[in-house]
Amino acid sequence: MLPLTESVIRASFVNCTKGEAKRLAVPRDLDERPWADLDFFGWRDPGADERAYLVAEPGPGLLGVALRVAPQTGRVRRSMCSLCLTTHTGDGVSLMTARKAGRDGRQGNSVGAYICADLACSLYLRGKKDAGRRLDETITLAEKIDRTTVSLAALLARVVG
Repeated sequence: MLPLTESVIRASFVNCTKGEAKRLAVPRDLDERPWADLDFFGWRDPGADERAYLVAEPGPGLLGVALRVAPQTGRVRRSMCSLCLTTHTGDGVSLMTARKAGRDGRQGNSVGAYICADLACSLYLRGKKDAGRRLDETITLAEKIDRTTVSLAALLARVVG
């Protein structure tokens, strides 16, 4: 992924108002991010645990999505991210929901997926961050990345509707 600027990130959001996009917490350390290792840019809001954001390039142009993180209920032993298929113990995977873009979103419709709680799927795939356990697979890293980007594109397509 190419490095992103704060203004480009804010302009990419499709499921929130311009005012909401202007107020969301964009990380200040954008220059320090491992952009070459990222298939999408995701982060949690440091001031609000229930908010997360994701910016990707599923086609021409960027697409940003505001997410709500569901509170953890009960004890989870192990769960799997639906994007990168990394398994985590405890609260390493969260249900994240995105309000749909446009009229559907204004009517309260949303879509959800179980995603790595820290949105670091790209780093887990590449072995740059340890989740504790990955499935033993015979496919290449490029195929794993492709599978993840296809899953992400499908989720984003459901948000855009």
